[in-house]
Amino acid sequence: MWRPIQHLKRRHCVVTSKAFLPGLCVHRWRSSSSSSESFVGHDGLYPGHIPTTPIQKALLAVGSGVAALQDPYRHDMVAVLGETTGRLALIRLRDRMRDDPEGSAVLTERPRIRLSTLDLTKMAALPDGSFGREYLRFLEENNVTPDSRADVRFVDEEELAYVMQRYREVHDLLHTLLGMPTNMLGEVAVKWFEAAQTGLPMCALGAVLGPLRLNASRLQALLTALGPWALQSGRQSRCVLSLFYERRWEQSIDELRRELNIQPPPLDLAGKT
Repeated sequence: MWRPIQHLKRRHCVVTSKAFLPGLCVHRWRSSSSSSESFVGHDGLYPGHIPTTPIQKALLAVGSGVAALQDPYRHDMVAVLGETTGRLALIRLRDRMRDDPEGSAVLTERPRIRLSTLDLTKMAALPDGSFGREYLRFLEENNVTPDSRADVRFVDEEELAYVMQRYREVHDLLHTLLGMPTNMLGEVAVKWFEAAQTGLPMCALGAVLGPLRLNASRLQALLTALGPWALQSGRQSRCVLSLFYERRWEQSIDELRRELNIQPPPLDLAGKT
């Protein structure tokens, strides 16, 4: 039975150490209504952008990296790390999207994956096995919402900022496509896929450090089965940011996996923590 996903209201604060970068803490109340904000038409900038110098970016990268190492669940710090270290990878991703007709349409139209842009009633009525129904099932079973993704702040080119935002909002879709839950093993497997697919330094860091938090049996599962599958899938798959997912909810998830060249996962992690 479909249950409406509750709208979340969170206080997002990009926190940096005042010892090395004072005054760069941004407080902002955000709810699902913020999805009306658009990247389109802001002449190279976008709502919420914080301009920073190369030195400030380096300091932010170091500070957020240290914080993320101490607590991998500090998603705000992981977000800052990604924005301050990912420019070259974002350029490559943007170019791959431009070279793909569907990806080019995504870059032109700038869709957002938010609760306010999803027709949850329609998605709940889709048949089992459809991509939209399986994505909604993922949100319900893992008690997550697309509105929890932080807004981009420190990327200084508007188009690249959108690519980073799209990557964040596609993350849960990748969980659905890869059949990975949100437990630690599932998250690490997705990070291995994303590292091979995107080249983003923060994904590579998560792929390297994530296994350190796994127990022996889960580490063995990662190294012998899930890891090789995730890396191969990430390398051989079509650019996952180039899909206009909003137009594919009715498509069979198995058909979509074949189109992307993603094999089904070698292990079923459902119910495993």
